[in-house]
Amino acid sequence: MIVSTETNINYQRIEQAIRYLEENFQRQPELDEVAEKVHLSSFHFQRIFTDWAGISPKRFLQFLTVDFLKTKLQESKNIVEAAESAGLSSQSRVYDLFTTLEAVTPQEYKLRGSGIRIEYGIHETPFGTCLIGVTERGICWLSFVNIDDDPKVEMEKMKEHWHQSVFHQDQGLTSVFIEQIFNRPLAGQAGQGAAAQSKIHVFVKGTNFQIKVWEALLRLPIGSVTTYQNIAERIKNPKAMQAVGSAVGSNHIAYLIPCHRVIRKDGILGEYRWSAPRKKSIIGWEMAKAS
Repeated sequence: MIVSTETNINYQRIEQAIRYLEENFQRQPELDEVAEKVHLSSFHFQRIFTDWAGISPKRFLQFLTVDFLKTKLQESKNIVEAAESAGLSSQSRVYDLFTTLEAVTPQEYKLRGSGIRIEYGIHETPFGTCLIGVTERGICWLSFVNIDDDPKVEMEKMKEHWHQSVFHQDQGLTSVFIEQIFNRPLAGQAGQGAAAQSKIHVFVKGTNFQIKVWEALLRLPIGSVTTYQNIAERIKNPKAMQAVGSAVGSNHIAYLIPCHRVIRKDGILGEYRWSAPRKKSIIGWEMAKAS
């Protein structure tokens, strides 16, 4: 089931509600007040939000408080360390994405990249409109369209990144990938069915350092968060936090390579390439599903 336009409108309302709850959290606004802010009745707002997140708006916001996130940072570090010590990788069913990564450096792309065919499509997701690009080697682009932007803005970014490629819109083809990304069961929720589903392949272009960072991101379980420092330590370069931050921000495959799970060590969520409210939405949604 591909997410409908109505769902995208509902996500915009949810994003607006999250902004309002954050700005007024200390005085704990009632449901009626928040619903009025997004131009819905209390009944419909509660239903829409709970259908989307699986929990109430106030419970959702509790997941995003600094104290809670600090606790999650420690828990997530332990989870990843335990998984790695047991020989588990990002392809294991302990993780949610079943994603394999194939990479090409900028120099390799310059030599061999001319004429790569990229099929693209624009689709609705639980987190708003997205642009996806697919090659025969895997998903090469996934970005969200900010509410006030035209999808053409993201199109130009994709074309600049894969500047020697040939582009062709194919909504039917790309809808299959959107279905697989956003409507698959999460690990632990579907037993053997989750393990049996086909892996998602991504095809990236980046420096060796960026690729190491993106591979480290793929090892983060759903519902977890980590820090730039922790990623730097995991790639055996503990002093490279600034470079890690740059690599995280350069990720051009949103959600699948979960750069949204990297936050500051003080528990502040920080910025996100596709808007800070969307980052909060994705993290809170994942924590709700994982719990």
